[in-house]
Amino acid sequence: MKKCRRDAMYWKIWQMTGGMMSIFTRISSMQNAAEQKKRKTEERELKLIILEPKPRENADTAKWPCVAYVQGSAFHEQWLWNNIPRHLRLAQKGYVVAVIQYRPSDIAPFPAQMQDAKTAIRFLKKHAEEYHIDPEHMAVAGDSSGAHTALMVGFTGDDAPDTDLYGEYSAKVNCIVDSYGPTVFPLMNYFESSQNHYDPESPEGYEIGYKNVLEHVDLAMEASPLSYLSEAKATPSTLIIHGGRDMLVPFSQSCQLYNYMKELGKEVEFYKLNDANHGFLGFNNDTVLHIVLEFLKKHI
Repeated sequence: MKKCRRDAMYWKIWQMTGGMMSIFTRISSMQNAAEQKKRKTEERELKLIILEPKPRENADTAKWPCVAYVQGSAFHEQWLWNNIPRHLRLAQKGYVVAVIQYRPSDIAPFPAQMQDAKTAIRFLKKHAEEYHIDPEHMAVAGDSSGAHTALMVGFTGDDAPDTDLYGEYSAKVNCIVDSYGPTVFPLMNYFESSQNHYDPESPEGYEIGYKNVLEHVDLAMEASPLSYLSEAKATPSTLIIHGGRDMLVPFSQSCQLYNYMKELGKEVEFYKLNDANHGFLGFNNDTVLHIVLEFLKKHI
């Protein structure tokens, strides 16, 4: 595997006036190799979008807590800029936000996505000084398939499935923010949804290698975050937010995760947004921002 290569691109994309913080973004890139059985080895460049507050003084020594964000994409190719307005508002509050790219499932199924996210977190810790990150105060977050990846990263930390890239740094984080992520693949059709989640062409089918979920339950459970929780193992504090009208990832997926975490004695908060659907609908507002900020203040 080749080590990360950082490019020289650096753009100012947002500058606030009236006493607010200035927000800058950098595009950094990594190279990672995907080795799969019966598939040609795929090597591609993976990118990070890094939004960081610009301090008014002591710019060289400033450090901010960091939220590593995994953009949802049904496990396919991501549009990394999708939630930039939401990330900008978080950066205005004093957080570095690093948007993580993973390999899409059609070229690299599970566990490639969580491995790429772990690599990105380790990369951020390695370059913490450059990006003004406090590596002791990091969270992982995501929406939809990105939330699934965030949960997998948070629940496994430095345990398998993992990668040895940047292995001198830990992939562990202090807390997790899960927005409507799938948590138990074999149960996704048990409640109303707008699609069949068991078909090989479904997001979940692609994620386990273009297979029928119910015909490969063991593999599907291996790719389900719920499988990586145990009473004995420490788990980062977790925030779950899900729309009550989500017609893609059933609301029950978050209920199952919350109930199991409470049963195991884990620290978890769960918010139902009654009128919210999947994606942007119902999530880009002050209420959700306040929920996330209060959680991060306590746990990051």
